[in-house]
Amino acid sequence: MPRPAVTVALALLAAAVAPFAVRGDAPSAYPWPRSAASDGGTVESRFQPPDGYARVAVAEGSFGAWLRGLPLLPGRPDVLLHDGTPKRNQTAQIAVIDLDVGKRDLQQCADAVIRLRAEYQRWAGRGRDVCFRFTNGEPAAWARWADGYRPVIEGRRTSWARTAKAAGGYSAFRDYLTAVFRYAGTASLERELAPSDRVEPGDVFIEGGFPGHAVIAIDVAESPAGRAVLLAQSYMPAQQVHVLVNPGDPAMSPWYRYDPSSSLRTPEWLFDSGRAMRFPERGCPPRR
Repeated sequence: MPRPAVTVALALLAAAVAPFAVRGDAPSAYPWPRSAASDGGTVESRFQPPDGYARVAVAEGSFGAWLRGLPLLPGRPDVLLHDGTPKRNQTAQIAVIDLDVGKRDLQQCADAVIRLRAEYQRWAGRGRDVCFRFTNGEPAAWARWADGYRPVIEGRRTSWARTAKAAGGYSAFRDYLTAVFRYAGTASLERELAPSDRVEPGDVFIEGGFPGHAVIAIDVAESPAGRAVLLAQSYMPAQQVHVLVNPGDPAMSPWYRYDPSSSLRTPEWLFDSGRAMRFPERGCPPRR
C-alpha cells in the first residue's frame, strides 16, 4: 500500500526535528497488523465524490491525505467485534477499514477517532503532539509514556510515576493507546476539540456523554452547492472501524451533504447541528 506522498520540504523538516519527535520504529504510514485478505484499495481509490463534487484540496502529508490513504478490506465484509463475532447490525457499513480492533472492549467510537489521529501524528514525526486527556481532565502525553511514566489512578485524581523503562517503539505506543482508551471517551474528547465552521477531512462529529458518540470525516468533497462528507465510525461494543452508508439519501450514499445548520443522521446516531469539531494542531489544549 503506497504511503501518502510527502514533499521534499516536509521530509527535510521531519529530519530536522527528528531529535525532538517520538517516532520509534514505525516508518510505515499504516504500521498495524493487517488482514491476510487481498487488497481492498484505499478510501480515495474506492469512493469517488458524488456527481458535481470534487475532493477538497489537502496538503501532502496532512491528516486528510493520510485518511484518504487508509487501507480497506475487500468488498463489503461483516463488521466484527473485538471478540471476532459479527456485530448485530450489519446494515450501517459500506466498507471496513483494515485496522485491527484489539481483543478487549476498548476501541469504541471516540477511541477509534483517537487511534486514527495518534497513528497519523506518530507517522508524521509529530510524536510530541500525541496527547489526549483522560475523563478527569488529566493530560496523557505519549512522550511521557515513552519516557517510562505510567498513570496512577486514585479516585478522580491521576499522578504519574516512572515505573517502566523508556521505550518509543510501536508496541509501547499501542500500550499507551490502550491506557488512553481505558480512561478517555466522548466526554473528554469533545472538550479537547474546537468547533469547525467549514468541515475538513479529519474533523469529528461528536456528542460527548455516557454514552455519547463520535464519527470522523475521512474525506470531504465540495460543489457550488456546498460540501459533502464521507464518515467512518467504531461503536459499542468495540468493533472494526467502518465507512458508513447514508440511509437518508441513497442517491448520495455513502457521502452525506453537509449543512452546518442542520442535524446529521447517521445509521446509528443523530447529531444535532454544530457538532463538527476539529483537533488542535499541537499537543493537549488547555483544559476547558
